[in-house]
Amino acid sequence: MSSKIEVFKNVDEEIKELETVEKVLYSAIEKEKLENVEFNLIIVDNKYIHELNKMYRNIDRETDVITFALEDEDSIVIPNDKRILGDIYISIDKAKSQAEEYGHSLLRELSFLAVHGFYHLLGYDHQTKEEEQIMFKKQEEVLESYGITRETI
Repeated sequence: MSSKIEVFKNVDEEIKELETVEKVLYSAIEKEKLENVEFNLIIVDNKYIHELNKMYRNIDRETDVITFALEDEDSIVIPNDKRILGDIYISIDKAKSQAEEYGHSLLRELSFLAVHGFYHLLGYDHQTKEEEQIMFKKQEEVLESYGITRETI
């Protein structure tokens, strides 16, 4: 049995970068030496992610990425032969505006947000400086190993 990432697009536009983003996520799974993990990557618009942010985090604005980690939820029973990590929601609108703002490609921004969400699903966070250093170092290693740097245009 192997790992599985399902990619869903809740927007009516072609996003050619998603094929590479999926490969980057598989490389992150490999880097973490995980087997039999499953999770979803869901691309939405600002309106949709705003509603999620408001409903689940009580923050009344759009954001770039939200994760729902199933392993944080004790009431969910998951078969022993696999780890179902949860869902990563990314706003395509926010990703585009941030890519422009930071002066890099949409591929770089989507890959960063997806890998960031992946590490949240694994339980990493950035509430403290120490946690942030650990999480961001892992993210950068995955992206750099795939050749996706801040300069990727």
